[in-house]
Amino acid sequence: MPHRTIPFALVGIDHVVFLVDDMPRALAFYRDVLGCAPGYSYPVMGMEQVWAGAALIVLWDTTHPGAAAAVPPVVGGRNVDHLCIATSPFAPQDMRDHLARHGVQIVREATHGGARGMGHSFYVLDPFGNKLELKGPAEYPDGRA
Repeated sequence: MPHRTIPFALVGIDHVVFLVDDMPRALAFYRDVLGCAPGYSYPVMGMEQVWAGAALIVLWDTTHPGAAAAVPPVVGGRNVDHLCIATSPFAPQDMRDHLARHGVQIVREATHGGARGMGHSFYVLDPFGNKLELKGPAEYPDGRA
């Protein structure tokens, strides 16, 4: 069978969609805790988007009539473990303090690999149980940034 060239190149994550049931609370978390900027709004669908760097996080309110197609058939079903959001450099204690000020519990703190290399990560849950990894840039043993 002849090898076929893929007619596209992957660029990165465009967006992820999280199901929520309290839009004001969701927007407050993504704005105040993560610093996301407002994105596109789809009020007929009960959907708001926020910018996380160059990607979007889509918040879809399952209590809104326009979200009927998004309501999972099994309550509590899960098909995503977490979303990793790349961050600028940070001091770990500053991140701990910031999250504590907002009442956000750190689920896990570790150094993990990712698309940008090994870096410091904080795992937190948004108010709806979605796990987020806030991952700093690569850290190198020789001190390179």
